[in-house]
Amino acid sequence: MAEAHQAVAFQFTVTPEGVDFQLSREVLKHIYLSGVRSWRKRLIRVKNGILRGVYPGSPTSWLVVVLATAGSSYCNVDISMGLVYYIQRWLPEGRPYRTPHTRTLFSMAIFSTGVWMTGIFFFRQTLKLLLSYHGWMFEMHGQTSHLTRVWAVCVRLLSSRRPMLYSFQTSLPKLPVPSVPATVHRYLESVEHLLDDDQYYRMETLAKEFEEKTAPRLQKYLVLKSWWATNYVSDWWEEYVYLRGRNPIMVNSNYYVMDLVLVKNTDVQAARLGNAVHAMITYRRKLDREEIKPVMALGLVPMCSYQMERMFNTTRIPGKDADVLQHLPDSRHVAVYHKGRFFKVWLYEGSRLLKPRDLEMQFQRILDDPSPPQPGEEKLAALTAGGRVEWAQARQAFFSSGKNKAALDAIERAAFFVALDEESHHYDPEDEASLSLYGKALLHGNCYNRWFDKSFTLISFKNGQLGLNTEHAWADAPIIGHLWEFVLGTDSFHLGYTETGHCLGQPNPVLPPPQRLQWDIPEQCQVAIESSYQVAKALADDVELYCFQFLPFGKGLIKKCRTSPDAFVQIALQLAHFRDRGKFCLTYEASMTRMFREGRTETVRSCTRESTAFVQAMVQGHLLNEDLQRLFRKAAEKHQNMYRLAMTGAGIDRHLFCLYVVSKYLGVESPFLAEVLSEPWRLSTSQIAQFQIRMFDPNKYPKHLGAGGGFGPVADDGYGVSYMIAGENTIFFHVSSKFSSSETNAQRFGNQIRQALLDIANLFQVPKADG
Repeated sequence: MAEAHQAVAFQFTVTPEGVDFQLSREVLKHIYLSGVRSWRKRLIRVKNGILRGVYPGSPTSWLVVVLATAGSSYCNVDISMGLVYYIQRWLPEGRPYRTPHTRTLFSMAIFSTGVWMTGIFFFRQTLKLLLSYHGWMFEMHGQTSHLTRVWAVCVRLLSSRRPMLYSFQTSLPKLPVPSVPATVHRYLESVEHLLDDDQYYRMETLAKEFEEKTAPRLQKYLVLKSWWATNYVSDWWEEYVYLRGRNPIMVNSNYYVMDLVLVKNTDVQAARLGNAVHAMITYRRKLDREEIKPVMALGLVPMCSYQMERMFNTTRIPGKDADVLQHLPDSRHVAVYHKGRFFKVWLYEGSRLLKPRDLEMQFQRILDDPSPPQPGEEKLAALTAGGRVEWAQARQAFFSSGKNKAALDAIERAAFFVALDEESHHYDPEDEASLSLYGKALLHGNCYNRWFDKSFTLISFKNGQLGLNTEHAWADAPIIGHLWEFVLGTDSFHLGYTETGHCLGQPNPVLPPPQRLQWDIPEQCQVAIESSYQVAKALADDVELYCFQFLPFGKGLIKKCRTSPDAFVQIALQLAHFRDRGKFCLTYEASMTRMFREGRTETVRSCTRESTAFVQAMVQGHLLNEDLQRLFRKAAEKHQNMYRLAMTGAGIDRHLFCLYVVSKYLGVESPFLAEVLSEPWRLSTSQIAQFQIRMFDPNKYPKHLGAGGGFGPVADDGYGVSYMIAGENTIFFHVSSKFSSSETNAQRFGNQIRQALLDIANLFQVPKADG
């Protein structure tokens, strides 16, 4: 019962002499420090709210306006044109305006504040108007128009003051609703080459009927929503694409991110984790204080930052019909899993963040703990890997009261989840399979050593290698990539290790050890856990993952072909897929819409008429290199244009998706929308963002590269392809498929990708790098 005494701040007993209090100074000290920290955070948030609310103005600019008004008055110049005198007349009599001088000062302060706020509103609306201009995206590289140059100067002038993370949020334009005819036209153009004449005629007829009869009514509601809501897509996308999904989120939704794969800082598991967790909480503190710079395209155009708000202290809570995202303003601990046991590790001592060496000691204590799992505890997390309805039912039945609720709260209210694995994984360039095994371990593990509902699980392998498994509903991959770059950069270049691989400094041995979570899991719950585990294991065993590093060249030599690296890879994927399957398919490439407020993603339909024409010419082999180059450049230009359209709000799929949601609310049946929304994406692709934070020079440290990450296939008979064009000389690919499909094979498709990249490079006679 020793820990029970430490859990209260004071004890008391009733004696004949009265009530006898026994205060615990240590606990009261921690309560006091916790309160100080809480109030400090509140004051910082209030201050940041004020500074963010008046951006691009500042308190200094307000003082300048006040002094200018006062100075003009003393020079007998009324710059207010009588407004100060008018305000003075309306001030009430008596205190605090007893003297004429005081009344004049108050009037000038009110007038100055009004002028200042009007100026802020004008500048903010002007900046929003400027950020609505996207002509710069459609101009050829090196051929900037005079209009774009003037626009860039104006944007830079209006955003020159150092912005905080959320300073630009109210200045970002809203995502526009495209016109129905434009969307329908672009849709038909995207499928014409994938359908035979009869199929295309049928789809064209359905589209025309939809455009003329059904769409006008649906579009009116959608336009009305766009006026009222901050973003007409994002809330429905989050709810219907993610939170209402009833299938397992493991593999189907969650994705993974890899560590640095070409360098290694330490082999000590607890030490690497200590530095990483310390860096993550440092990042969270910067996030809370809005000290992180907003991501800027071209260093000029701000990207929306709203997704970053739920990075920490967030859990997906299962529900019968739909899940919900639970986000807490703060959390002072992480939940840890090791050898079938769950622990709670405090991140602070009072108001002080634990140093990396202290965190290393806490994680090492868990690694050294010999206690066995409690009955049903080992595979408990399999509930988060199975069906959502089954998890919701089990949560309600077995985790709604008592010690189970307290233990589950400790996990769901944690800053994030940590998995201490007993296996070792890393990338060995001499053993290509090592990267795929590493990816499989991150994607699903053994199906019960990840808490798939947390915003992210930090995975630590026995050899010190790290990785992430990330829930998708709260944000998209570039957001977690921003955090991960900070963590890896801080770990490598700021925190460091001793010669023996431990964190720097000396640990504090008097820190209380991690708290073991207590469970009382009945047999019925254990049956539910086992059932979810079997579902998850069948899903995990069906996933084939093939990860590889493409060494012959990277973006440096691709640029010599005078095309974008992304277009180059996407066209190579089309060539590889045609060689692999003998046909073309609908292809999904994710692009972002974060130039708009609360923007998330849009689809680039990268299997275009131009790319198929190039692929067919390549396969037939009848044309000269010059003709093939011409077809390739035409396909690349088309892809880049479609990517720009998607980024600037003129995409196809989010508009059609929202029209479909409106039709369901209204009870309107649309054969056109039903068919469009049911079309499978047999090739789903995504490029991984990198170098969002310039923490080090990649030219000086070329080995400090992560391998990106990946995801499961979207269609049962399709491929999922994630790629990262890592620097100038290498590309990492993550290819997924299902063993249960006789038509797909991830390794075979990966080899086709390799060959397609080489064949396209040969067209331009681009020399390859050694190795």
